[in-house]
Amino acid sequence: MRSLNERAAIAALFLFISGGALALDRAALQKLAAGDNDQKLEAIGVLVAEGDPAAAGMLARFAEGEIEIDGKRVEVVVNNRVRAAVDDALAAFKLLSPDSATRQAAAKALADGANAALFPLVNKALQAEQDPDIRALLEVAAAGMEMKSADKHVRLAAILRLGESSSPNSRTLLSEAAADADIDIRMAAQKSLRAVQYKLAWGERAGLLFAGVSLASILLLAALGLAITYGLMGVINMAHGELIMIGAYTTYVVQGFFRNSSYFDWYLLAAVPASFIVAGATGMILERGIIRWLYGRPLETLLATWGISLMLIQGVRTLFGAANVQVENPAFMSGGIQAFAGVVLPWSRIYIIAFAALVLFFMYLLLTKTRLGLFIRGVTQNREMASCVGVPTGRVDMWAFGLGSGIAGLAGCALSQLGNVGPELGQGYIVDSFMVVVFGGVGQLAGTVYAALVLGFTNKFLESVSGAVIAKIAVLVFIIFFIQRRPQGLFALKGRAVEG
Repeated sequence: MRSLNERAAIAALFLFISGGALALDRAALQKLAAGDNDQKLEAIGVLVAEGDPAAAGMLARFAEGEIEIDGKRVEVVVNNRVRAAVDDALAAFKLLSPDSATRQAAAKALADGANAALFPLVNKALQAEQDPDIRALLEVAAAGMEMKSADKHVRLAAILRLGESSSPNSRTLLSEAAADADIDIRMAAQKSLRAVQYKLAWGERAGLLFAGVSLASILLLAALGLAITYGLMGVINMAHGELIMIGAYTTYVVQGFFRNSSYFDWYLLAAVPASFIVAGATGMILERGIIRWLYGRPLETLLATWGISLMLIQGVRTLFGAANVQVENPAFMSGGIQAFAGVVLPWSRIYIIAFAALVLFFMYLLLTKTRLGLFIRGVTQNREMASCVGVPTGRVDMWAFGLGSGIAGLAGCALSQLGNVGPELGQGYIVDSFMVVVFGGVGQLAGTVYAALVLGFTNKFLESVSGAVIAKIAVLVFIIFFIQRRPQGLFALKGRAVEG
């Protein structure tokens, strides 16, 4: 049961709406109730032009099939054409909302093309709007409505204003006008269309550049660990993708611990080190238990690690099920930046690019400024000589394999923020990881970075031209021919690999 205060509030609201409804244009209400479709559209325009907020509630009830006149409810038939006009009208009324997000959503809906009868209310909102982003959308919406005017001069002025815009909606409107029968309208529309397309082309290039950097950062994270293990020990680790998967599932588990707490948005601070530790420990166990006995036998190592990958996949299916699990983004990684018209840079991708750069920086410090890094570089260049001067090569192998596996876990943590996590997550990155390592030069950190950038940009460029499948095939063919001509990759390895 509602309280007395709630019933009083509802009654007051009803009286307010009813009172507003009495002030609305009676002839327009009659047309809505009994007129044909054209008369209903005309009536909607009249009610919108009045700008009375009470019309919004009345039109919402009209869309549901009823209207109230003189206290009597009248059932009406609303077809798709009239319903679309009502939707536009309700969006136009939302332009008067004090909430900027509501106004922006309404402006976006109207910018796609709306009934010209809404122009008075849209123009009124445009005059009062202070937000530059919303104003830009409203200017496109207003110009689009004026494009439907019977006055040629009004249409020409609207075409000129659309030519100053960089909105994809402007391109659509101008494309229609570019086929107009009137020569003046057609020529003006074609000129404005060229100007809009020029601006949009720069936005598309910027979006393609960002997509290339984003893909490169993911490839770099996935391949960095493999660059260490393959470059140091020559181990063709077919289970590398499953180490990425382990990092992703570790993130999922950590998320579960934080889900019902007030610190959920900060669960990644625990998930990142946890992913590194769990994947790294798994790699060290594999190296000590299996891989160490297979050094120098590449075929047996390949088959053994492939078998390990199948076991890890089945183990994850047993623990978590075969279905994908969802890892939610923290609040600060949701949404994106509207860099250009039609180009949104997602925060999740931006943070992953920064994360990849941070991992690369710390990896550089570890390899160049620490004792372990010195040992790893020494063993990579000349294992026998490093052993003669007291370097524990077996222990270095274990720690290096653990480091590479831990970085694979970090890649899994990052990938969990881009989509669902499943048992076969790593299978989609193992081939790309090997291509990056081989193309860049085995054991070369700088080569891995450059290779990730080249393959990332090449993939995205070819995808924009020919599609994702053709792009993958073209990149693979390129890598094959490149390795035939330059087996050492972009950067040749110096030391025992060359001597051998």
